[in-house]
Amino acid sequence: MTAPHYVFGHIWIRLTWALGFLAAVSISCGGLSAQRLPIPDRPVAAPGASAIIAQISDLSLEDREALLVAELLSGNIPSFMRVLADLELNVELEGREYVVLLRVLPDVLSVGHHTDFLRIPLSPQAAQVIADSTHTSLLTSKISDAVWSAATLRLAPQPIPPSEAMTTVAVFADHHGLIEATWPPGLPHGTIVAGIKKDVVLTPRLDDEPGRVAIYGWHGQDGVPIQPIYTGHSEGWVDYSHGVRLVSRRVRVDGVEYDLPALLEDPVLWALLSDEGAMRSARYPVAPR
Repeated sequence: MTAPHYVFGHIWIRLTWALGFLAAVSISCGGLSAQRLPIPDRPVAAPGASAIIAQISDLSLEDREALLVAELLSGNIPSFMRVLADLELNVELEGREYVVLLRVLPDVLSVGHHTDFLRIPLSPQAAQVIADSTHTSLLTSKISDAVWSAATLRLAPQPIPPSEAMTTVAVFADHHGLIEATWPPGLPHGTIVAGIKKDVVLTPRLDDEPGRVAIYGWHGQDGVPIQPIYTGHSEGWVDYSHGVRLVSRRVRVDGVEYDLPALLEDPVLWALLSDEGAMRSARYPVAPR
């Protein structure tokens, strides 16, 4: 398997045009919309998921993720992924209660049209490239729990028996089909949904375990996650059960705006968004362009 730092040097080269377009829509903290993911409109000629699945099924991880990141950052995402959902946490810290307002994607990151889309597992580096380009962050386990608590739709996890095929696009598509088969008729996508995937998360464990991916969640109907925080896989492991849900870096704490990574790295305020301690770096490392 190709090492991720080579993968993302390649991705950055192929994404020059996409990132240049995003710069024009202002993705800096000051220009970020409070409610919408800052990403271009979906191109008229953009392929749906069915065509993308055919394109990527036989590609290497490097080429697959280069294509997927380029599609996502060009705006080829379902319409319901563009509006961020409000998520409120009430956190007691040092004898005081704080009200924390976050904005999260209602579903895990998907590619394609709203009538032909695929929930697409990605490596943490691919996820971080997208997060960096949209002024968002990956979740922590605490935020993942909050998403489940706030979800309008809580679907039961649907594991697929482990096999060598679990890292293939065919199984990604099969698992997406299982989720869609249990989606309540008449309920629009864009509803906050939980229980469908493990989240790729941030954790201070990664400070001392470089080269790993952290996964967490897949909450059962009782709210208990099937997957405790786990860092046993290398960063190049991407299987059907992984989902990427992004949260805006703009966080309001008692009405005051903060940058989410800065909170996670703060020696005191980390506890507003995490149960594990302060992080030295609240992101996955990505090779520079």
